Amino acid sequence: MTEGLSTVARLRAATASDHDAVDAGFGRYDLNDADDYRAFLLAHARALPAVEAWLDGIPGLAAVRSRSEALAADLAALGQDMPAPMVFDLAPSEAAGWGAMYVVEGSRLGGIMLSRSVPDDMPSAYLGAKHLSGEWRALLAAIDRQPADEAWIADAIAGAKAAFALYRRAPEA
Repeated sequence: MTEGLSTVARLRAATASDHDAVDAGFGRYDLNDADDYRAFLLAHARALPAVEAWLDGIPGLAAVRSRSEALAADLAALGQDMPAPMVFDLAPSEAAGWGAMYVVEGSRLGGIMLSRSVPDDMPSAYLGAKHLSGEWRALLAAIDRQPADEAWIADAIAGAKAAFALYRRAPEA
């Protein structure tokens, strides 16, 4: 029963189990432990740059404020180079881009909460890279303003699911 729901509400509902699976996978890391924290960041470093690069190639999307440099800086501070990014293999479309951006930008919200678990003596620029004032609400409003028919919504959901799947695979890559 999706009639009458906003595009964002449909996107959220359709990807809730994907989101839960990613949270469960990354929840195994103890961010107080330097080795676990490094592994956590490495997994993110395999996924985030791939999705950000893919998003950069799609016209019509809102600009992505990249967090890859903050992630690289945190890893460097821990004595670790950036790993090669995974392949984000999804046919580019504006709708899929909005779906993937929903995941990438939504992860900032969780990152802020997780950053509170990182000890003060460890770098946390990546997890601390919060939204600018109103930025998250503006993104959600932009998604809801898209002229979204059923095919567009299905494509946006596919983009979000693909981004979640990449993050889910990243710890094992």
